[in-house]
Order: sequence, then structure tokens, then C-alpha cells
Amino acid sequence: MEVKEAASVHPVEDWDGNYRFAPITESQVSRAMTKRYGDDMYRCAVSDIVIVGAGSAGLSCAYTIAKARPDLLVTILEAGVAPGGGAWLGGQLMSSMVVRKPGDRFLAEVGVPFDDEGNYVVVKHAALFTSTILSKVLQFPNVKLFNATACEDLIALPDPLGSGQLRIAGVVTNWTLVTLAHGLQSCMDPQTITAPVVCSFAGHDGPFGAFSVKRLVATGQVPELGNMRALNMRAAEDYIVNNTREVVPGLICGGMELSELDGAPRMGASFGAMFASGVKAGLEALKLYDSYKIVEGEVVGARA
Repeated sequence: MEVKEAASVHPVEDWDGNYRFAPITESQVSRAMTKRYGDDMYRCAVSDIVIVGAGSAGLSCAYTIAKARPDLLVTILEAGVAPGGGAWLGGQLMSSMVVRKPGDRFLAEVGVPFDDEGNYVVVKHAALFTSTILSKVLQFPNVKLFNATACEDLIALPDPLGSGQLRIAGVVTNWTLVTLAHGLQSCMDPQTITAPVVCSFAGHDGPFGAFSVKRLVATGQVPELGNMRALNMRAAEDYIVNNTREVVPGLICGGMELSELDGAPRMGASFGAMFASGVKAGLEALKLYDSYKIVEGEVVGARA
């Protein structure tokens, strides 16, 4: 098969055999990606709020913050290549997403249609929600998502507000493939993102599940995990939303990661609490941020 290089500098959209792209070189592709990624890493090295985990709770948190405060830089870390966590499907790999009211209000906010079944609503495919919220979040100019990027550790510094505890002052990051290969090579050092507020939604299953709260236990900032209890949707959803909170100075925890910390029941394939926990975390993050004096991303005191 003969491969012809583009002879014209003019792109042509012709569906009868003469479709031509504008000519560029391979190096232009590399430089376009590398420059923007490097610029993003430089800019986000000091962020206003970092979100760990881009599942339904993390994306809802990012949406809430970015819409309310376009002046804040929100950086999202997602260990997987594909953001969305478990919200691409409903229960047992089925399509529909069930949301108990009043979780439907967030669906309406972001423009996801649903069938109203009385006390709950049904989205025809969970991917419709996830693709919509992901698209909305990524369109905010003050949001940067680093997917295929793992949170390897937390930055913990003495708390200038006098709590007597260590304050979470950012995150330690690496590309996920590097993180997974640490046992195969000598040390491959990470780098850091400084931020006065970190929100963690690392979930409960998978290789990075409940990462932040597990790290709090390992470093002695939390005595032990409560460990997620057996499924009880009717108790779990209210609990997770109402208890989404700052668990140690500078770190807000929500979603199913909170169930591992507190020993709350599993909720199963009902998603309303994930949205609502993310929204509440976003609102709490804004309160915390506005209460701090901040210099170069570090909390240095309280605002009067």
C-alpha cells in the first residue's frame, strides 16, 4: 500500500477519497504535548486545592469548587488512565445508575437526564453521568487533571495554627506505572504538590483504595482504621454525606474512603451519596481555604 504525504498546506474535508490533514511534523506533536504538560506541572506545583481520586465524589467536589471559585487552582490526581472510578457502570456491571433523592438535584445541576421513580431516579447509563461531569470539570480553566498519576504519600508539616497535630500540606506524586514498579527497580523518586487543602476520595477497593487514610494510620496521625462494614445502603448513604469532614488538619475525606476510616457500612450500587459527599467536601474545602493565611500554598496562620 502506497502512503502519500500531504502535498497541500491546506486541510481538505472531502469524504470521496480526497480527505487531507494539514501537514505537521512528529516533533511538533511531541513539543505541543510536552510543553503544555510541563507548564501544567510547573503551575500546579503550588495549588489551592488538591483532590485525590477522580471518581464520582472527586469529580463532584472539583465541580463544586471550580464553579464557585474560578480564582482557585484545583488539581486532581487520578491513579488510573481513565477517570471516573466505579461510576462507568451500575451494580454487577449493569448499565443503569440508581440515585436516591435528593441526589437527583446534582444530576439536574450538571444536566444529566433521568427517569423519576418516586423516591429515587435512574440514569439510563452510568457512563452518561461520568462523561458529563468529567466534561464539565475539564472545561473549567482553573482545573487540571493529572490522570495515570498516583498519590504516593502526603506532605505533613507542623501545624502553624497550634493544633498540636501535623498538618497535611500537600501530596507526593509519581506516574502510576512508576509507583507500581517500585519493587522492580531501585528508588525512583517522586515529586510534590503543595496545597493548603487536600480532599481525598480514594475509594475502598483496588491497589490504591483508601490510600490517604491508610497513610494516616501508617504515620501515626490516626490510631487505626474502622474498616468498612457489610452493606447497609439505608444507613451508609446518610452517614457518608453527613460525616464528610476534615479528618486531620488540612485533609478532608469523603466517599467510600471515609467508610474505611470510620467503619461505616458499604452502600452498594446507589450513587447519590457519592455526589453529595463530593459537594459537601467542596463546600468544606472552601470554608477551610478562606479561613487561612496562605503564602506560596502553605498555611502560615489564621485569618482574623
